[in-house]
Amino acid sequence: MPDQAPYTPPAIWQWNKENGGHFASINRPVAGATHDKELPVGRHPLQLYSLGTPNGVKVTVMLEELLALGHSGAEYDAWLIRINEGEQFGSGFVSVNPNSKIPALLDRTDPANPVRVFESGAILMYLAEKFGSAFLPKDGAARAECLSWLFWQMGSAPFLGGGFGHFYAYAPEKYEYPINRYAMEVKRQLDVLNQRLADNEYVGGSEYTVADIAIWPWYGLLVKGQAYNAGEFLQVHEYTHVVRWAEQIAKRAAVQRGRKVNRVQGDPASQLRERHEASDFDAKTQDKIEAAAAAAAASSSPAR
Repeated sequence: MPDQAPYTPPAIWQWNKENGGHFASINRPVAGATHDKELPVGRHPLQLYSLGTPNGVKVTVMLEELLALGHSGAEYDAWLIRINEGEQFGSGFVSVNPNSKIPALLDRTDPANPVRVFESGAILMYLAEKFGSAFLPKDGAARAECLSWLFWQMGSAPFLGGGFGHFYAYAPEKYEYPINRYAMEVKRQLDVLNQRLADNEYVGGSEYTVADIAIWPWYGLLVKGQAYNAGEFLQVHEYTHVVRWAEQIAKRAAVQRGRKVNRVQGDPASQLRERHEASDFDAKTQDKIEAAAAAAAASSSPAR
């Protein structure tokens, strides 16, 4: 069978809806709402609209860490946005994030003047500063180092997710060039982190900061073999300092809670699809919801 002819870009690009791979149903070349749908609002000042992807996990971990520090004002309602169903294109969501990406935060501390915050890095900084520079050094070299690594993550992760992850795991066809290109870049990024963590307990230095909270859901899960089924392919075990750091952060109770919020995949016990109270972790994970539904169905069925 002859090799496929090389692709030559046309003079003018045209949108082919049938050629989008795993996310063809939601990807499009224009912005804005596709339908009218208002967002729900709970009783807490902070309203999060998200999904348990790495970018979403950053914010729920941050909120749980703030609560663990005793910041009661960080109580929040986490509403599930199913991006595979296009809910991010509803008019209400677009009004909070015109870029139609999760996560999006609405701070209703002053209901007459709500503050919208979008982009996960911006949300982390906003929350840190709102609560007295929590997990964010206030000034000097420590602050500069923390922010440098925070924005390193924001610039680097698209090569991991939209680059490597897309072509290795999601693209409708596998091609050597893009997979090799992005695998090389992801391994370089892992080496950057590995060298940094060889001499530092955390990415920003000796203290746990928003830089760790931002980086862990992407690179921590990658080296634990929990992203794209690519652990063996990338030989992630070689990055021993990143593995040590990833395992250390994974043991934090707030991280374990935050990772459950808005999650819709995996063990039902690890899924808290919506979070409105701290007690939801004990009572409303998906395994408990499914068990209650099954019990109700059994009790209502006629006796045989």
